[in-house]
Amino acid sequence: MEVLIIDDHPIQIDGYKSILSLSDINEFLNITACYNCKEAYKIITTTQSKNRFALAIIDYSIPPYEDQNLFNGEDVARLIKSHFPETRIAIITSHTEAIVLYNVLKKVNPQGLLVKSDIDGEELLEAFSEITKGNYYFSESVKKAKKLLISKEELLDTTNRKIIELLAQGIKTKNLPTHLSLSQSAVEKRKSIIKDVLGITKGNDEDILREVRKLGLL
Repeated sequence: MEVLIIDDHPIQIDGYKSILSLSDINEFLNITACYNCKEAYKIITTTQSKNRFALAIIDYSIPPYEDQNLFNGEDVARLIKSHFPETRIAIITSHTEAIVLYNVLKKVNPQGLLVKSDIDGEELLEAFSEITKGNYYFSESVKKAKKLLISKEELLDTTNRKIIELLAQGIKTKNLPTHLSLSQSAVEKRKSIIKDVLGITKGNDEDILREVRKLGLL
């Protein structure tokens, strides 16, 4: 089994290798490791076989490759899906915000999404085992985020989620169009919809974020 591991911490990669070595698929493993989006891009785009990698383990927060619009593990995961549609993907993240986790689920639909603070080595071994069998595995925070947000679909289409996420990062409204394929007027319309859903009659970005936090989304 060919496994691709993408993480900018060599010690973490060694940890994943050790955990995989305990699995019942160990004798068949051939592991390729890379440490950032650029290395991942080169491996993914220069590999000829569409069936090379059975499993990809990807850290969400890895150094970007801006030339190819790869900014994190989510972007790399989508690149993998376009080149290796049969590859099973496990994304591992430190993020616990429901809106970030839900965004990954909706945009990537990985077989596994695991929050680091949820899991230990034993659960990670169980997760990898389930994913390699073709099953899905989500850690506890991910399951809670999915349950919480499934009733918020009107608010949380892909673009609205991204607007909220960018506002939470401190991006000003006037700068949002540079991060989205939207005009300034389209951004304002989107924010108006978000306010309506949140029940905000008058307010600014902080009011949006405050209400979103009350819902437990950030």
